[in-house]
Amino acid sequence: MEKKNQLKAWLYLLPAIILLGVFMLYPLIDVFIYSFEENFTTISQTYTGIGFENYSHVVKDSFFRQAVFNTFVIVFITVPLSTAIALLISMGLNSIKPLRKLFETIFFTPYVTNTLAVGLVFVIMFQKTDSNIGLINTFLGWFGINPISWIDENATYLAKLFVLCFYVIWTVMPFKILILVGALQSVNKNYYDAAKIDGASTFRRFRKITLPLISPTISYLVITGFIGAFKEYNNAVAIFGSNNLNDLEMNTIVGYIYSELYDTTGGYYGYAASAAIILFAIVLTITIINLFVSKKRVHY
Repeated sequence: MEKKNQLKAWLYLLPAIILLGVFMLYPLIDVFIYSFEENFTTISQTYTGIGFENYSHVVKDSFFRQAVFNTFVIVFITVPLSTAIALLISMGLNSIKPLRKLFETIFFTPYVTNTLAVGLVFVIMFQKTDSNIGLINTFLGWFGINPISWIDENATYLAKLFVLCFYVIWTVMPFKILILVGALQSVNKNYYDAAKIDGASTFRRFRKITLPLISPTISYLVITGFIGAFKEYNNAVAIFGSNNLNDLEMNTIVGYIYSELYDTTGGYYGYAASAAIILFAIVLTITIINLFVSKKRVHY
């Protein structure tokens, strides 16, 4: 009977296993093989040898190093900030009763809005032209600050990076707010009542009750946030366009992979595959570290 149940279980899992194998495992193996094929030609499907030349080229490429630096900056700025801000907003939403659903809908709206549409709004807000200094520069002018070039070719690296990080935080925060509000509402109110009787302050209740009980949710958001931020590309395109990310020093690892894969000269599959494997290794390492830390810090 037990063997029959096991066979049934495997039969139920078979469609998912086939889909994962065809669309995830096989492409990963294929990319891994491509990364070692030197001077691969897409037309003839031939290569001159097997080795680490692709990896050597990618690591030495200044565009790739810039993309790696940008990606790490985006990851380690946007993930902690967006999670912390989302937690503060979620606590505020959870503490109010009138119009709570309305406010939750307002904060969640950016998540269901098209990325390029939101990017266009940000461009209008930050772009400085000969005829218009932009909404943000108009606001800064009220405090006597001269107009700043934020996203054009004259903008400084820090200005462009600030706009990109601001935009990434804006786009990822609604989902985190939605998840955290649900986690906060699931906390048993009896714990807070008991803490109030004992005279615990608001901050102490937050530190000793709220944080431990929602720590699995926070851990989930941090881990998925790191993975998502390492795959950042579409937000950079929404702000700066896809044709000049390297020139503006705003490319990311995924953007570098895309540019190598679909280069105007026909594409360099080996370089793109090598960069993809490096990205995979980085994401896997960071995820393992996060899971290891969460075992000690998260209360299940």
